[in-house]
Amino acid sequence: MNVLLSPQPPLFPHQHETARRSPPRTMSSYNMTSKKRKADEDGDEMSVSPSNSPAISQRQLSRPSKKVRQGIDMVGRPLPLPRLLETLDTTQLRTVLQTICERHPDIGHEVATGAPRPSVTAALDVLGEYQERLRAAVPFGHSSSDYTYFRVKQPLAALVDAISDFTPQYLPPIENQPNLSLQYLDGATKVIHDLPNWESLQYRHHKNNAYDEISRAWALVITEASKRKAGFVLHTGGWDQILARHHQQSGNRLEQAMQAMATETGWIGTNGAPSTPASGSGDQNSILNQLINGTYGSPVRVGPW
Repeated sequence: MNVLLSPQPPLFPHQHETARRSPPRTMSSYNMTSKKRKADEDGDEMSVSPSNSPAISQRQLSRPSKKVRQGIDMVGRPLPLPRLLETLDTTQLRTVLQTICERHPDIGHEVATGAPRPSVTAALDVLGEYQERLRAAVPFGHSSSDYTYFRVKQPLAALVDAISDFTPQYLPPIENQPNLSLQYLDGATKVIHDLPNWESLQYRHHKNNAYDEISRAWALVITEASKRKAGFVLHTGGWDQILARHHQQSGNRLEQAMQAMATETGWIGTNGAPSTPASGSGDQNSILNQLINGTYGSPVRVGPW
């Protein structure tokens, strides 16, 4: 006899039952898993690292090393020329250059033609330096005319020679601008006024010769300026009056220049100097004359002036 059994309904867990949990892992198994994973990652990185490349492993990467000056022995040796020139002052450098030019005239010619022309201010500054040397050589106190002259003879001659050398540089045809020529002549004439006035005739030739040369220079510039139709410079610049004052201060020793001015321009500034001779002693109130005379800061007159 067949027995029919009723099928049993499937059993479902209740919704309020707690879910079945997986068994917890121990720390040891976790650590082993982490180490294995790290080892696998390291292996992957090593496999793609450039250092593991066969081409790289066969050669060592070179780093730039610090450059070291080699081959120089620590022994005494002369300075290189550029360093030596850096140590020379203006006077020393001028002396060295002048010596080289004197020994090698071709080099001297190249320097003379290649150097820039000196300006009027530069030339007058050099004359001023010679004036300072002359003043420094003047003896202090009471001294005879002969002693004073021999003390200042060398710097006095050097100053007069400098004026004689510089003057042609500012005369035509070297200098074609009359205004520049007249500016130099004005400054140079002032320097000549300050030269000592000696009582002895044999010592006066320095100043007298300087006046003669500068007077001829004035006459040449005035004549050439008139030929080039630049006579208006003489009028507008008041050079006729300036020359007249120089003529008076020199004791009428610039007669040749005054004649050239009257001939070429037809007139002389009426505000200038009278034509009668001056005292003959020049500018007696100049500082140089007061120093040499012993009257600088004192009413006592001492010396050859």
